[in-house]
Amino acid sequence: MTPPKRYLVTSALPYANGLKHVGHLAGAYIPADIYVRYLRACKRDVVFVCGSDEHGTAIPIQAMKEGTTPQAIIDKYHEAMKEDFHDLDISFDIYHRTSSPLHHETAQEFFTYLHDRGELETKETEQFYDTAAKTFLADRYIKGVCPNCKSDRAFGDQCETCGTTLSPDELIDPVSTLSGETPIKKKTTHWYLPLGKHESFLRQWIMEEHKDDWRPTVVGQCKSWIEGGLQSRAVTRDLDWGIKVPLKEADGKVLYVWFDAPIGYISATKQWALDNGKDWKPYWYEKDTQLVHFIGKDNIVFHCIIFPVMLNLHGNILPANVPANEFLNLEGDKMSTSRNWKLDMRDYITDFVKKENGGGATVDMLRYYLTQIAPETKDAEFTWKGFQDAVNSELVSIFGNFVNRTFVLMHKLCKGKVPPLHNAILDDEDKQLISSIEGTALRMGQLMEGYKFREAMFELIDLSRKGNQYMQKKEPWIVARRVETEPEAQQLIDNCLHLCLQLTANLAVMCQPFLPNTARKMLGMMKVVDKMLDWENAGKLKLLSVGYSLREPQLLFRKIEDEEIKAQIDKLKNNMTAPVPDTPAPQPEKPAAAAKPLIQFDDFAKLEMKAATVLSCEKVEKADKLLKLEVDLGTEKRIIVSGIAQHYEPSSLVGKQVIVVTNLAPRKMKGIESQGMILTAEDKDGKLQLLQPALPVSPGSGVS
Repeated sequence: MTPPKRYLVTSALPYANGLKHVGHLAGAYIPADIYVRYLRACKRDVVFVCGSDEHGTAIPIQAMKEGTTPQAIIDKYHEAMKEDFHDLDISFDIYHRTSSPLHHETAQEFFTYLHDRGELETKETEQFYDTAAKTFLADRYIKGVCPNCKSDRAFGDQCETCGTTLSPDELIDPVSTLSGETPIKKKTTHWYLPLGKHESFLRQWIMEEHKDDWRPTVVGQCKSWIEGGLQSRAVTRDLDWGIKVPLKEADGKVLYVWFDAPIGYISATKQWALDNGKDWKPYWYEKDTQLVHFIGKDNIVFHCIIFPVMLNLHGNILPANVPANEFLNLEGDKMSTSRNWKLDMRDYITDFVKKENGGGATVDMLRYYLTQIAPETKDAEFTWKGFQDAVNSELVSIFGNFVNRTFVLMHKLCKGKVPPLHNAILDDEDKQLISSIEGTALRMGQLMEGYKFREAMFELIDLSRKGNQYMQKKEPWIVARRVETEPEAQQLIDNCLHLCLQLTANLAVMCQPFLPNTARKMLGMMKVVDKMLDWENAGKLKLLSVGYSLREPQLLFRKIEDEEIKAQIDKLKNNMTAPVPDTPAPQPEKPAAAAKPLIQFDDFAKLEMKAATVLSCEKVEKADKLLKLEVDLGTEKRIIVSGIAQHYEPSSLVGKQVIVVTNLAPRKMKGIESQGMILTAEDKDGKLQLLQPALPVSPGSGVS
């Protein structure tokens, strides 16, 4: 298939209210950077844009915490994030900011375009108002008691203790965080984007055109939103901080941050074009451009439903793909800025990158591990022990070991030069290695085009593993003992090391999107120019010329020591600052269920259990305990009604894998025919936990 004429790749705009952690890095920035580096190596026209999101209530709230102004906050964190991304080799073509005059102008033009064409509607609503501070209150400026867990650490958008999503109206005893006074309800007028009018467009575009090429998690979450009924979304807010609404009758109002932030991709492209003497419009208006958004799953609704509606109304192109990632947890718990349970990019840079000579190897170590555990299909977990194992067992012992052995033996047995290849004596093992090099290049290219970066990197490390196995079978250091009495033995050594050197050159080409510093270091050892890293060279067997002298080997990576890992874990635990919620009073243990009678194996064998992927999930009307799920069983899709509504939010289940009893007789529940049963287990607190495969498996895989 002919590739698009040009690509525009975006990463989610990070809030400029604090440093970002490695979960953000794994979700939206490293995957995008890998993809962009691959496209550049393929000589494609690609622009990679990002920037700081500098509006919304998060900014003035952080300013209050730090005793400064919103402007000082965004200036501070914009520069900090820009520096961190640079230090970790995220290769944006531009890192812009939404406080720029160009962005204000672009966002206001977008609003005006929709308003003047009647695509927005106005509504008068009642919102909380602080009479002492004389201002309407954003959700985050209202604090109260959580109706769910009764914690007094609940805000108008979420409870900090139990994590439940809230609205200000649900809070018990709400107070303003600005004055401490109880707010009143006051009428205000706002402009809304009526999403319901665009349901048919979204159904066709997402659920028909992209049902097969987008990730199931993305399609499933969008389907849940659409099936649940799309509501009008406010595009303005009563706030002092933000982009002024360009209407006389909207004095004191600003554009809602979710409306203005994605327009930041457009203003960033405009600024890039101005800086480079280019035309920005083809990247946003011409159909032969492929727009790709890299985000975390919490941003799916904005990038797949709301922003596409805005783009469609504005005459822009729509995203070709939105490869959203799941969340990355840390050492057995969710990352939390409020509890300081996190690993900031800045912390890793300080503790590893800045302490190394140049730091390139340690940058690549982190990029490697985050790609290895990338939460592409389910939530993943960063552990320091996992990081150590990935570096020591794979980068050092497999990839780095192969390259080092090849160079050492080349200098020892071939006088430091690329030996010739004697085609007449190539054996099956030689031919198999050649086939592996060519096949890996082909598979990696296909996987990269399909946004399967974790699998592509597995192919890379597996090829270096095959190189080690090949060298071990050939044993050129043993063959060298025969050269004096059997001169033809040198030809066997030549062939082995020639192919190992060509494999090394291929590893440099193939690792460049993932490990850019390593690729550059390998180029230096081979004394070749950057052009060799063009992807067209992947799989070729004549990248290094016969007789060409190469430099002495350098170790590509170092081992991570146990002491370093212990220090990081201790630091993480010691840095937890938020108070632990009060321990609930001990509850009497639930009596164990009476044992059921013994059954024979034949009875158990009657059950048919399969792994399934949840495509969509929604609550069943007038049923507090029931969820309606559509699951993919590989060869078919089924509707299952499950009594887990009090334990899981519908959107949190989309994309997860579950175990289903598939040969249970259908049963109607609240008028819906349930075609199976999802297996769960009850924990000590009475919460139902889904039984899931430990690793992703193909939908329909049998369970026994």
